[in-house]
Amino acid sequence: MNASTELMTDNKVVRVLLFGAQAHELHPLMAKYANLRIVDSDPDVVACYGGDGTLLAAELEWPGVPKVPILNSRVGHRCIPHPPAQVIEALAKNALVVNKYGKLRCAIHRAGVAEPERILTPLNEIILSKGRANSAVRYRIWINGDPYQDDQEIIGDGLVICTPFGSTAYFSKITRGVFTKGIGVAFIATPDQVNHLVIPSDSVVRVVITRGPAMLAHDCAPDHILLNEYDELAVQKHPDGATILTCAPVRRLSEPF
Repeated sequence: MNASTELMTDNKVVRVLLFGAQAHELHPLMAKYANLRIVDSDPDVVACYGGDGTLLAAELEWPGVPKVPILNSRVGHRCIPHPPAQVIEALAKNALVVNKYGKLRCAIHRAGVAEPERILTPLNEIILSKGRANSAVRYRIWINGDPYQDDQEIIGDGLVICTPFGSTAYFSKITRGVFTKGIGVAFIATPDQVNHLVIPSDSVVRVVITRGPAMLAHDCAPDHILLNEYDELAVQKHPDGATILTCAPVRRLSEPF
């Protein structure tokens, strides 16, 4: 994670897209500032008004565009808890702190097909889970081409692969820990003797389904992707990250915005 205070030059009109179920409540606050213009497309900044899911959804919809996550929910560890008027004023005065966070790139390959069917770019995590409630999923893992646990087939409810930013979510509930650098791999409800992993950020994780069905989800995306036998995932750090604006520097991943 990197932080700075440079977002826009003086006197620039900032194109702001308001996102969230009640984002219209921010309109009168925005109207007070001549250098803030509400737009429906091509924003310079996305003001997310909701909870953590609103922020994640906005990053999926407008990847790489700076986000201002303003809390309007009971759940919002990654949202600014200050009054919206205070946050909007800081945006207009170019007083928000710029924070950079890494993302993942997950390529989905169907069995025997070299080209990926789809590329996912989550800020938090991908979650591989069993496709039937009464049947485990089986899979194998390679890290940088080397088989994990001597090519052991892992049986269980699935796994989570996440970023440091996402380690405060599902990963922490499984492992009871978070991490600040690298890529995390956590195994869900497996009888096998395996260890949760934090591997270097330049690693490539390959997952092959050996018995399905399985389901793949990422962040708060509404769609779930069905995976079957010999379908593969290739997961690594995304070359581009996410930019999140806060009222003060965020020094630790575990501290709220």
